[in-house]
Amino acid sequence: MTNVAYAHRGGGMGRVHLMDATGELMAERGTIDVSIHDIARRSGMSSALIKYHFGHKDGLLLAVLERVVGDSILRLEKLVERDIPPADKLRLHIEGVLYVYSRYPYVNRLMHYLLSTGEDARMQVSHRIVKPLFAAQARILAEGYEKGVFRQVDPMNFYFQVIGACDHLFFGHYALRYAFDIEEICEPVRRRYVRDLVATILGGIAVH
Repeated sequence: MTNVAYAHRGGGMGRVHLMDATGELMAERGTIDVSIHDIARRSGMSSALIKYHFGHKDGLLLAVLERVVGDSILRLEKLVERDIPPADKLRLHIEGVLYVYSRYPYVNRLMHYLLSTGEDARMQVSHRIVKPLFAAQARILAEGYEKGVFRQVDPMNFYFQVIGACDHLFFGHYALRYAFDIEEICEPVRRRYVRDLVATILGGIAVH
C-alpha cells in the first residue's frame, strides 16, 4: 500500500481533527508551511497520529485538499450538465471558485505544492482535481462556442486566468491591507469582486 493510498483509509474523528487543525492553521497564517508540532498542538492529538492516519505530512495535506475541493468538483460536473445558458454556467462556476477560495485561501498554494512533490501526490491532484476542473471548463467553453455566444478560447489559458484571478484576491491580503486599507475580505468586498470578475471574463469571451 502506498503512502497516499494509506492516507485515504478510514480513521474516524482523529483524521477529522487533524485535517481541521491543519486547515485552520494554514488559513490563519496565510501559508501552507505549518509544522507537525503545530498541527498536533492545535488538534490536541499526538503528532504520531499523523503517520498513523495519513502515512506522512504530505498525506495529511493531500487529504485536506481533497476534502475541501472534492465536493466542488462534483458540483461543477453536475453544473456542466444543467440545461441553462453557457454564460450562466460560467458565472456560477466562477462564483463557486471564489467561494471555495474565500473559505480556504490556501487551496491553490497547497495544490501547487503537492503537484511538485512525489509521484503519488502529483497523480492524485492532477487526475482528481486539476484535470476534472479543466475538462468541465473546456466543455462549457465549447458549448458556448457551438451556440455562437462565446468566441473560440484556449481552454488552458482560460483555466489559468480564472484560477489565478480567483486566488490572487485572497493571496493578496497584504496588498489589500497596506495599499487599499481593507483589513479583511468581508462579504461586500467578495461580492463586488465576483461581480466585476464575472463581467470582465464573460465580456471578454462573448461574441458581440
